[in-house]
Amino acid sequence: MGYKIIKSIRVFVSLIFFILITFFFLDFTNTFASGFINTVLYLQFIPSLLKFLNLLCFSAIGFIIIIFLTLLFGRIYCSFFCPLGTLQDIINYISGKFNKMKKYSFYLPNNRLRYFFLILTIVVFLSGSIIFFNLLDPFSNFGKIISNLIRPVYYMLNNLTASIFEFFNLYILYPVEIRSYDILTLIFSFFFLGLVSWLAYTKGRLFCNTVCPVGTFLGLISKFSVFKIKFDKKQCINCEICIGACKANCIDIKRKEIDFSRCVGCFNCLNVCSKNGITYKFSLLNKNHKKQIKQPDTQRRTFLKKTISYSLGLSSLAGLAYGQNIKRNLIPIKKNNPVSPPGSKSIKHFTESCTACHLCISACPTQVLQPAFLEYGITGIMQPMMDFDLSFCNYECNICSQICPSGAILPIILEEKKKTQLGKAIFIKENCIVYNNETDCGACSEHCPTKAVDMVPYKNKLFIPEVYTDFCVGCGACEYVCPVAPKAIYVEGNIVHLEAKKPEVKKIQKKFENSEDFPF
Repeated sequence: MGYKIIKSIRVFVSLIFFILITFFFLDFTNTFASGFINTVLYLQFIPSLLKFLNLLCFSAIGFIIIIFLTLLFGRIYCSFFCPLGTLQDIINYISGKFNKMKKYSFYLPNNRLRYFFLILTIVVFLSGSIIFFNLLDPFSNFGKIISNLIRPVYYMLNNLTASIFEFFNLYILYPVEIRSYDILTLIFSFFFLGLVSWLAYTKGRLFCNTVCPVGTFLGLISKFSVFKIKFDKKQCINCEICIGACKANCIDIKRKEIDFSRCVGCFNCLNVCSKNGITYKFSLLNKNHKKQIKQPDTQRRTFLKKTISYSLGLSSLAGLAYGQNIKRNLIPIKKNNPVSPPGSKSIKHFTESCTACHLCISACPTQVLQPAFLEYGITGIMQPMMDFDLSFCNYECNICSQICPSGAILPIILEEKKKTQLGKAIFIKENCIVYNNETDCGACSEHCPTKAVDMVPYKNKLFIPEVYTDFCVGCGACEYVCPVAPKAIYVEGNIVHLEAKKPEVKKIQKKFENSEDFPF
């Protein structure tokens, strides 16, 4: 019947997508062009949906293609394209190697719980918040796992290898600094990975059929699929081998029925049945199909718990080395608005579209993008923000806008990015080292790419910073290099991104006296 070939194709495609997407979150060298990254991520359901709502263009209809494929073949998204689904399959495969007797069983669907998560996600989304997309979207959670748990280990191995190569005078690798660990995101990622791994190890794809809103939504559509996996009652000998191979736990051997809304399209059952008792064929909706007997739920699990933790970054302090002692000052910085990435247009647009997949955080070469805690509010938890305590936004970089899969950060060309005002620098003279220690500094002015910070005469032949906010783009270079704490200069984010003015370039005109000699 060729079912082994179908499964082989499924495994091959899923591994290709899994490996590529994983590498996107680990790569710090920008190996692949943004166009290729967008092509691979084109079929990720939730990011594609949000990107379509933002752009309303053909380049963002990946979710429509997934719906169409589901209507044809069932939930193949869950086993072909979803990286979190493939991760669960890998865990299943490894656990099967250690436990040769491992077999799955049939379970009645926990419809109350699965539809509760789906309805809650949709209602909250329609009310203007995507908090449950952030917490439950499979692609975004896979991104958090790789970015926050695997990426630091990958960087450490890279640095170790680079140091070994350097010993032999080989410089094909270079060390990479890990600037921060966000405790909240680390805890959430670890908890989510532990939950998914435990469910995958014990119950197969229970997460996909109980918690994941994408799986539940596609399950509703798959009820009307043109091709379905069904029993051939004449060929079936009730050996139950198919049940032991079904990681979706959806094969009812007693009634010889398959709950196709929970079938994730792994094709394991087709592969193990030697009697052709299960087939995959054209099947229109049977009007005489018996409805499943609904039974009250016996298990209720609480997947989401409020994680209350402060974002404690284990980061290196930014600053310059000065020989003199710096006074501790008493004027704290109170930022009213965070700084959202270039291309996000506004905080409102960003928080309503970002699923916190952390792809931009992984790709940011300066690592200025870090997960937020409550800076965007409770609904924007773990969404990326500019953390100028750790780094600054490279004036010559627009990578984050080129790879965002959900349209939260819209594509922006480099020239436009250079004049986009993300925020405005604010100077606190009482915190400045020039004011307090009466010594030279000027670090903020030296690192400002637009010369929005200028040094003006102060006293005793000293110069002190002066900010021209019209020229400021809010890159945070001044805040990052300021050596005092609290900072003497910081960036207040713009609620809506503005356009900065170009500074006037003063031409220096040299006057020469009339002379017969050449003026040099």
